Amino acid sequence: MNDLIPIIVDSREQAPYAFAPTRFSVERRALPAGDYSLLSSETRVAVERKSLVDFAQSVIRARHRFHEELRKLAACEHACIVVEGSLREVLEGAYGTGAHPNAIFGAALSICIDYRIPVFFCGDRQAARRFVEGYLERCARAINERDLG
Repeated sequence: MNDLIPIIVDSREQAPYAFAPTRFSVERRALPAGDYSLLSSETRVAVERKSLVDFAQSVIRARHRFHEELRKLAACEHACIVVEGSLREVLEGAYGTGAHPNAIFGAALSICIDYRIPVFFCGDRQAARRFVEGYLERCARAINERDLG
């Protein structure tokens, strides 16, 4: 029987994912960075979840606050931003903030290059949740292999 992977969900996360209970245990508490992490690896693993509208607003209107969050994420060994929307939606301006698609696209590229934090446009909430499950599972495996090996 496999052990459950212990996920920490930030207590400020307003729309937490419902993770597969046969694979994950979930605890809610404040995280130093991101919305999701692994128990005992809170400073090593961080996943920031954003709806497409929230991502667009964060990179344009809340830029200074978001850049502070990016600095915290960049300090982690494994960090990423997961967007519940597609790159096609970004390029078509389907996020309703009035910001030009090139500004949102450029901000995503800047995060990837300047902060070395990958931004994953996962299409929708269900695909994003599945991505986060896989990402955290793989991070747990990598950390265990390094710590035990």
